[in-house]
Amino acid sequence: MINGKTIATILAVSSTATAWTSLSPTNNNKINIHNNNILQSRRPVISARNAATRHLYGSNIVLGPSEDDRAAFDSLKVGSAKVHRYSVDTDPDSNTEYVMWYHGRCHELDADKSLPPLSTGRIGRATSKNGLHWKKDTEGNDSEDIEGVSLGLNKESWWGFDTEHCGLGSVLLPMSTPAVMMEGGIYLKYFFGGSGQECPIVNYLEDPPESMADAKIKGMKMRIGVAVSQDGISWGRVEGDDPTGACIVPYDPNDPTQDVLEGIEEELYVGWPEVVVSLGAERAFSMYYSTMLKEGKQKAIARAESTDGFRWTKTGVCLRPDADGMDAGGCARCCVLRDAEFDGQNWKELDSFTMYYEGVSKQDNKHRIMKATSANGKDFTKVGLVFDIGADGEWDCEGVGSPDIIRLDDGSLRMYYTGQGKGGATAIGIAALSESNEWVREQAALTFA
Repeated sequence: MINGKTIATILAVSSTATAWTSLSPTNNNKINIHNNNILQSRRPVISARNAATRHLYGSNIVLGPSEDDRAAFDSLKVGSAKVHRYSVDTDPDSNTEYVMWYHGRCHELDADKSLPPLSTGRIGRATSKNGLHWKKDTEGNDSEDIEGVSLGLNKESWWGFDTEHCGLGSVLLPMSTPAVMMEGGIYLKYFFGGSGQECPIVNYLEDPPESMADAKIKGMKMRIGVAVSQDGISWGRVEGDDPTGACIVPYDPNDPTQDVLEGIEEELYVGWPEVVVSLGAERAFSMYYSTMLKEGKQKAIARAESTDGFRWTKTGVCLRPDADGMDAGGCARCCVLRDAEFDGQNWKELDSFTMYYEGVSKQDNKHRIMKATSANGKDFTKVGLVFDIGADGEWDCEGVGSPDIIRLDDGSLRMYYTGQGKGGATAIGIAALSESNEWVREQAALTFA
């Protein structure tokens, strides 16, 4: 684990490998590198492990669980895909490559019924040449707790916030442009996780039954952390200021280890961090994270800001559910984009922002993808529903969420999202923004009449 105060200057120096390797462990700085091979670039062993099961879902599925291998970290569920699309500047003739990071849960982890019933567990990686057909990295990071994962459970720090399960938030390459991967560029991965700390289940339920008065749940008081990498494969956790190693924790004014924050509501968990970085004269980071507020058990999206990407200041809730409507049951898991215009050849970024987020309906308790806009990235105005669940019987008929939007060279937009079907099965699907400005499911698998 790398001490956050020591590494905070990393984004202010050259992005070359020389600058990164100049950091050396010292007792005074308390630097501990979890993944000692983080500085070594290596090629992953790739296998299309999910190809055999794609036909079971639907034509717009691009990634599913590794159902043919129960030992795989994602044998049961997958979710929260984050996709990068770029070419390598050191090889002008190379084809554009897509890289996806996502989290998954295996059968073994799911057997622990004291954990929250999520798709979180460990984080994996896949690659593609066209963004439609993906190959999973089944080798993963050698330093993690099991094979085939990019970031696994924290088994080296028993006090850590991510010892029981972890999930993916954002992956950034802020030293580079969005379209070109520069040699020596440094990735930042924002993730979240839960520990073995037990909490009363009634803390998270609006109207808990009497039978659950004494029931406990672990891993629910989730916290947010950050990891760094030079190749996007091997990662080293960065030690945050919190005793658990997290960089953002649920705000509790009664916690003696936390400062009293004026205007910040008490939180029960923090997770699914979405980070947007501004590469202007003064680099600035904005984080949008999902939380549950203690008052009313309300699921909302809150914001924090940072100048270095490691130490954060909370600014409060930026989006909360309406009293009625499609998100009355909560707002969660968002993707925030700086708006852009396409001039026929290039995308030109604007000063305004768009947020795509999950809205939870109180009528059927299903998740749908909704939209909000902002002129400054701080205050958002809701637009409404933009992507509904699939038809009854389809693979995503029970819920859609965790949107991730990328821009393509032809001026189009593509969305990767997590869908849930009958029985809780999950997969990653895609949709495209049509000329009529509507999101429609995009065919990913070949079909024959």
